[in-house]
Amino acid sequence: MGYSSIEQEVIVLNAAWGMIDEMVNHAMFHLPEGGRTDTNLLHQSDFTLRLFNILLGDFLSPLSARGKRDLPFGLSKPPENSGTSDFTFLFYLKTVCKTPQLGSNPSGLKEVIEAFSSWLEARSAVENVWFPSASIEVDLEVERREWIRICGDIAKHSFARLEPNVAKIVRILRDHEKNVEVAKGYELLPEFSDWFHNNILAYHASTIAEFLNNIRLELYAYLKPEFCRSFSRTDAEGGYKFEVPNGIEQDLARSMYWELMNRCRAEPLFPKFTVTECLKKRY
Repeated sequence: MGYSSIEQEVIVLNAAWGMIDEMVNHAMFHLPEGGRTDTNLLHQSDFTLRLFNILLGDFLSPLSARGKRDLPFGLSKPPENSGTSDFTFLFYLKTVCKTPQLGSNPSGLKEVIEAFSSWLEARSAVENVWFPSASIEVDLEVERREWIRICGDIAKHSFARLEPNVAKIVRILRDHEKNVEVAKGYELLPEFSDWFHNNILAYHASTIAEFLNNIRLELYAYLKPEFCRSFSRTDAEGGYKFEVPNGIEQDLARSMYWELMNRCRAEPLFPKFTVTECLKKRY
């Protein structure tokens, strides 16, 4: 039995909210006191920045299935000629905005998703990138989504599992008229990570967190009317129930509907904030 459109939406929204909760929270980032506008988040440690990169890389990766199997939950693949941001979980959030099932006004969600997609597809221009193991200095332009995913994989795996990423780095250098052998590419992995993870991701982490936090806030706004319709008290001791909409029949979808509605019982704990423009002008 396949999943209905409304069941797919429940699964997508619950998954997206859960992934964002893991990436943007008070254990991962410190929000300075004294204002939530024109501010800057601080990652709690080098470890949390690394974890953030790993989780972000997963969020920005396409869904996959083993062999020729269909994607999980009957979800569709993005068209081959889509922009690169469609080969991320954002594609499924865009689908929700096109054909909303649980809510009627996804305009705010659509706006922030489109803004984040455009940001990801833009290229980071980095001058004088130095790869000492290859004695190469080069000005690089690399799509943001690409280097984020490469660095996430480097943070997650040992070099023995990074052949696809080595090939990407070799190709990036070749596109900039610098040729290196694949074997040398393995030596470049920590040097690439030093430039793009330790420096550029650290610079952009606040901006990325702002995008993700705004998506979460818009998910809450989109789903709040459905929560108000569905929620009711069952007793004076705090018991409650949700009236599950028609079309949500499968056990997994019903369970995730409850989880999604429970997320809506209170506003997200991480407040709305805006990052200073000084951290949005480079790379």
